[in-house]
Amino acid sequence: MATASTEIRVTPEIAAEHGVTRQEYARIQQILGREPNITELGIFSVMWSEHCSYKSSKVHLKRLPTHGKLVVQGPGENAGVVDIGDGLVAAFKIESHNHPSYVEPFQGATTGVGGILRDIFTMGARPIAVLDSLRFGEITASKHTSEEEAAKNRRILDGVIRGIGSYGNCFGVPTIGGEVAFAPCYSQNPLVNALALGIAKKEEVFLAKAKGIGNPMIYVGAKTGRDGIHGASLLASAEFTEESKQKRPNVQVGDPFMEKLLLEACLEAMRTGAVVAIQDMGAAGLTCSTMEMASRGGTGIEIDLARVPQRETGMTPYEIMLSESQERMLLVAEKGREHEVLAVFKKWGLDAVVVGQVTEGCIARISNNGRVAAEIPAHPLAEEGPVYQRPIAAPAPRKETSADWFAFAAEGTNVTSNFVKLLGSPAIASKRWITEQYDTSVRTNTLAGPGASDAAVVRIKDPKTGAVKRALALSTDGNGRWCQLNPRVGAMHAVAEAARNVACSGARPIAATNCLNFGSPEKPEVMWQFSETVDGLGEACTAFATPITGGNVSFYNETLGKSIYPTPVIGVLGILDDVSHVLKIAFRNEGDVIVLLDGSNVGVTLGASAGGASPAPALGLLREFSSSEYSKTIAGIVAGAPPAINLAAEKRLQDCLVALAAEAAVQSAHDISDGGLAVTLAESCFAAGGLGANVKLEENGPAEAALFGERGARAIVSVSSPKLAGVLELARQYKVATHQIGQVRRGDAFCIEHKGRAVIDSSIETLCDAWAYSLERTLTTK
Repeated sequence: MATASTEIRVTPEIAAEHGVTRQEYARIQQILGREPNITELGIFSVMWSEHCSYKSSKVHLKRLPTHGKLVVQGPGENAGVVDIGDGLVAAFKIESHNHPSYVEPFQGATTGVGGILRDIFTMGARPIAVLDSLRFGEITASKHTSEEEAAKNRRILDGVIRGIGSYGNCFGVPTIGGEVAFAPCYSQNPLVNALALGIAKKEEVFLAKAKGIGNPMIYVGAKTGRDGIHGASLLASAEFTEESKQKRPNVQVGDPFMEKLLLEACLEAMRTGAVVAIQDMGAAGLTCSTMEMASRGGTGIEIDLARVPQRETGMTPYEIMLSESQERMLLVAEKGREHEVLAVFKKWGLDAVVVGQVTEGCIARISNNGRVAAEIPAHPLAEEGPVYQRPIAAPAPRKETSADWFAFAAEGTNVTSNFVKLLGSPAIASKRWITEQYDTSVRTNTLAGPGASDAAVVRIKDPKTGAVKRALALSTDGNGRWCQLNPRVGAMHAVAEAARNVACSGARPIAATNCLNFGSPEKPEVMWQFSETVDGLGEACTAFATPITGGNVSFYNETLGKSIYPTPVIGVLGILDDVSHVLKIAFRNEGDVIVLLDGSNVGVTLGASAGGASPAPALGLLREFSSSEYSKTIAGIVAGAPPAINLAAEKRLQDCLVALAAEAAVQSAHDISDGGLAVTLAESCFAAGGLGANVKLEENGPAEAALFGERGARAIVSVSSPKLAGVLELARQYKVATHQIGQVRRGDAFCIEHKGRAVIDSSIETLCDAWAYSLERTLTTK
């Protein structure tokens, strides 16, 4: 066989430089029946990389629930698709761009957004929203973080936020929600997870399967350059070292304006009926798109690289196949109708070139100027790569006693100053500085953007009339702090909070996507965390009837041997049947009753205690509270265990919230999560503007536990007096306990009493100042 790359003789040592083990190299030789050339080795290295092949996670991901009555397309395609009624489907998916965002924060984040948007419109869906889930190292100096490191974390955060905002704003899709968290373990391993949502007609969903012998394959979009080569195999599938800064050439460069043209051209070409299949050139570029399309279709392909539009001279077949230049797609058109497709892309001013065709058999043959550069069986390459059952071992149990846990303040101590500090902490403080850099309302469909509701909400327009009746709600959530303490329970909580957020907006949760961020899979304790997390996700998604429709696994998130927290991020999608019933977090009227909904009704008493001194906190409460955001912020303690979770109670609360919204029975809804009840109440006041709250709690135990405990299955609703009885009755039907804990007040006062003592007594102005401007001050004055 003549090749275009005979000058480099491939050896096991060169294979190792490509991240290919000796065992994997032997498997490559077996598949080919010979030694690979350098181009073929490069193709195998990216296709069998951790990032593309999921070789360490496949055996575990099979345990996740992926089927449901609304699932149109589950894992295995560019995005998951669910039926949302009226002949429409929603395509949505979340993916990571962690490693590139550390090496080059702005471009890493922009191309992360660009990639997930292409995954959506590759399915034939028009993107209508983006959300993010971000993790950074500490942005202020502490005992764990030097000022130099904190300054670097601030620069990374700034670059990532500018990158997300720049791409979404220029492309013309609203960034409508997300979450941000901070911990020392993310200092050199930021997590940048992006979720995109799109809408399509059910009969117009496209798949990436090369079919029809003789059908032409058309390269469309931007020209190919040398950026991003080996981004999937050597950057996203290995831990960081001292040399990681030299990996900038592995980070792609994005062009959102080009992608906007590509979106419109692709959707228009699909409408001609001449497009048979379509695939994004994302990770692994032309390699992944050609090989996966052929494998899924059970066909072969022939590609001539000399026809590929190139923006740099002298590119080798190796470089062309492995380039991850952005804003490119590969289409299969119906033979004889390719001129229709080419005409559409010419209209939009984009490159569109027939570069090959679908062939019989299962061989992918890549040539360059008449010489064969690579000849590989597509299915073994794409579907029969290595699958590892990595060793699993639980880490040694943490040695903790009550002396290592949070010490509650003495009875009667005023905790207002601690509350102000908590509100100003980066995890709790307003993310306005971030979200103001995003266009949250472009396309005019945003009903609830960042901070307005517990979930982001966008309208669905009837494709025929343009009328609006229903909406979609989305929320992302993840709690690495809890997953580090107990990955199974922490993962359950992540699903529960994302679903609870969707329900608090009034929408019914229907499906989920996930992005699983972990350290090195070669470490048994990391694989134990991963396995436990998968089981936790599976159990919770089954309980809530929210099947996983797709997602992403990101391993090797560690630097110099130090792993991040195990950080599964979950995105939950819900349907709101009547847009007029969307619920937001803001209190609305003076005199409304504040009601605590408690699905589990654990540890709450309605009346005052019988008197006498409060008993010492139970050890379970001490361990649980030591994992809270309050414990972390006030005492610097992250220990103990996450709160126990009751999935049945969570489901009852979700159903109750959806029913309350459908009946238009409550004025507002806000779930209790990070920071506990006190933060939930304060945020509802801040969102209202001009309204405060007077709250009285009779919960047994320390005041701090009642105020800042983060036990799940709880939410706060505000109710007008005439509707109170109906709300209490409906909650009773769903077996959700209700506690009338206070009233919304006009003015600037915010007061919470615990067992007759004022434990928080402050003006809204003081509290809001700490909450609203803390992050901005930190990021703009350092």
